[in-house]
Amino acid sequence: MLYAHRYIQYAVTALKGYDGSMPLQHYLKQFFAADKKYGSKDRKHISQLCYCYFRIGHALTALPVEERMQVAVFLCNEPPAWNNIFPEDWQQYYVPDLDKRITFIQEKYPAFSPAQIFPWAGECSAGLDTAAFTRSLLMQPDVFIRIRPGFEKRVPEVLTQNNISYTQPYKGAIALLPNTKIDSLLKLNREVVIQDLSSQKTANLLLHLKQNQSVQQRAAQQPVNVWDCCAASGGKSILALDTLGKINLTVSDVRLSIIQNLRQRFQEAGIKHFRSFVADLTKPIPNKSSLLPSIIICDAPCSGSGTWGRAPEQLYFFTKEKISHYANLQTKISDAVVAQLVSGGYLLYITCSVFKQENEVQVQRIMDIHGLTLIEQQLITGYSEKADTMFAALLVK
Repeated sequence: MLYAHRYIQYAVTALKGYDGSMPLQHYLKQFFAADKKYGSKDRKHISQLCYCYFRIGHALTALPVEERMQVAVFLCNEPPAWNNIFPEDWQQYYVPDLDKRITFIQEKYPAFSPAQIFPWAGECSAGLDTAAFTRSLLMQPDVFIRIRPGFEKRVPEVLTQNNISYTQPYKGAIALLPNTKIDSLLKLNREVVIQDLSSQKTANLLLHLKQNQSVQQRAAQQPVNVWDCCAASGGKSILALDTLGKINLTVSDVRLSIIQNLRQRFQEAGIKHFRSFVADLTKPIPNKSSLLPSIIICDAPCSGSGTWGRAPEQLYFFTKEKISHYANLQTKISDAVVAQLVSGGYLLYITCSVFKQENEVQVQRIMDIHGLTLIEQQLITGYSEKADTMFAALLVK
């Protein structure tokens, strides 16, 4: 890469003004907009370098920015990418085998350990392979789409006809390489939904409800009331509709702008019948007497630690104290929403966190304080599939 060293300098310049207060992608968009000298190829390479810098998390933070970035690029990319930015004595160790690259960095920098990248192994949920999870943070995850009902045949055909490289890890799930453009080929939200593989797998708990006899009986009489209480962009709502069939759907979130964006997405998805309202669930819920949900989906605000492969800047700026902050927020929300659940109703509690205080500890508290019974809980590990890691638990009142 002819201008590789120059790109390093540009990336260092970009990082000098970044403090983590906004997503890195938004900051870089503003950075490039302020200086028109960067072409599309420049923006791509500079962005990649910045993301690499944050992927090594809390390791070697005392190094100068340029030197630390060199280490990060060495660990996060396979040859021949960026080959000519490395000193001559590094070249023979710049090989596809990540273990060999890690070993070289450990020898070059005795203070370095992979465990420093993610230094909170003791805070993690049971079943998490922290070493494998940490290694996954060095790699950019794949992009996943979920095929909506009725388009199972069309979607693979369109991708194949247009020479789009993809794999199909599970029925209805498609894995694409990062930065693959499909929006001109497929109708987003109508035919396919951009949704991480682990997020798609939470449907397995919804399928448990679909197969439950009491839920089937209620649905036969009238559609089941489902409340997606922290709906965000509506991905779990669309998943619930596609999995459970006909339901009475209510969605809520904390800001009007979120609900407005969700309505637009529902329109694209062909979803016309639903209720929506704005609610801060740490405070009394408005119009609660009309909710009467038989199923509550609570995709709770969390540290997002299971998605740090996509947003490594969050890893870099994270501190242990934030775990308690999110756990306290989740406690307030779960107290508010569980109180609305009808007798015999179900709570699907979800986070994209790897921390037990946000996961199993919260579920145990819901059981102890509110008397719900746990049906199933699972840590959905995505690090072996270039996907996010999530936690999901299904409880009944």
